[in-house]
Amino acid sequence: LVEIVQTLDTTSETVQTIEEIGRRMGKETVVIRESPGFVTSRINATIGNEAFFMLQEGIASARDIDKALKLGLNHPMGPFELVDLVGLDTRLSVLKFLHRTLGEKYRPCPLLEEYVQAGRLGKKVGKGVYEY
Repeated sequence: LVEIVQTLDTTSETVQTIEEIGRRMGKETVVIRESPGFVTSRINATIGNEAFFMLQEGIASARDIDKALKLGLNHPMGPFELVDLVGLDTRLSVLKFLHRTLGEKYRPCPLLEEYVQAGRLGKKVGKGVYEY
């Protein structure tokens, strides 16, 4: 997927050129207007943050939350599998930026902050939500 950010100065010819390049690369494209965060990163951050809130509240285990999203919503990875791959510190940084720029709905879950402070950053260090 290629998210094409169309600013006030982006011409329709530029968008068409990028769409064609994307097609030649075998990629799908979407056109979005300039805003903090891409479509995929904002939605993924929200899903991942809510998963941490659910874990913090004891609603379900990390494995069951991952399983529910994979089987129930057809996601290729669960939110905890994904955050361990991306890095918990990276996810926290994205959420802090979105919270600062877009408001309270992006406030990072305290459990995510605790994991990062404890050095549980994901696969890159051998321990995140899961141990590797």
